[in-house]
Amino acid sequence: MARVVVDVMLKSEILDPQGEAVLGALPRLGVNNVKSVRIGKRVEIEFDDAETAAAVEEQSQIIADRLLANPVIENFTVSVPGEDAA
Repeated sequence: MARVVVDVMLKSEILDPQGEAVLGALPRLGVNNVKSVRIGKRVEIEFDDAETAAAVEEQSQIIADRLLANPVIENFTVSVPGEDAA
């Protein structure tokens, strides 16, 4: 079974109210040295074993671009866990 991780983040020029809320709460926890916080989402997709690595990557790009991320305000990355360890 092939597993792919898609990380979606707001583009840097887009305001992140959730990140700002977390940043504002950190001093109440005694954490004062954080410069900024950005909140995103992580999606894990599992494919059947019958899929080739190239097909999995291509399909993951399509899924992320057309369904998971809004390309106007978000960027995404697609990665295969364990691929970098080789």
